[in-house]
Amino acid sequence: MRTSRLTREEALALLRKYNEEPFHILHALTVEHVMRWYARKLGYADEEEYWGITGLLHDIDFEQYPEQHCKKAPELLKAGGVDEDMIYSVCCHGYGICVDLEPKHEMEKVLFAADELTGLIGAVAKMLPTKSAKGMKVSSLSKKFKNKKFAAGCSREVIADGAERLGWDLERLFADTIEAMADCEDAVNAEMAVLYPQTEK
Repeated sequence: MRTSRLTREEALALLRKYNEEPFHILHALTVEHVMRWYARKLGYADEEEYWGITGLLHDIDFEQYPEQHCKKAPELLKAGGVDEDMIYSVCCHGYGICVDLEPKHEMEKVLFAADELTGLIGAVAKMLPTKSAKGMKVSSLSKKFKNKKFAAGCSREVIADGAERLGWDLERLFADTIEAMADCEDAVNAEMAVLYPQTEK
């Protein structure tokens, strides 16, 4: 069983040491909770904390060092007390984009696939009257996935590659990640309201 050296509170403090933008914190919290959901769903409930903290820290270097994404992260994580296994898991989500570290463990493959997809789902949610992932249809997401101009920063190639690495079709990845985001949406919004009480939603 894989466990984190850092508590969740320590991991969040480490993330916020290098990230101030609410957008980046929101993304980190969303990916954390999605990873926790997948840990429970895929039979890794005893590793939920590890999956979650890896998700929370996955973009630790992106705000301050965007040109060194996944390359600066090892230095920041090591200084923060993160172990080598988690450092690898964090960095390999950038496989094929900014690093040559390949996702190996199922958790790493989930992070690789879901990271980009959470961004796309979030963009689709903003277009809905509810502004929410709750009730989002797979067909709506699939339509936007095929429109490369929509949320162009979300790599369709990475999402498709991630699904293939997991041995899933896109429909399963879409359905599960929508469910994961809908499940955690209220908790994420509540934590954001605590972290940024002055920020209007």
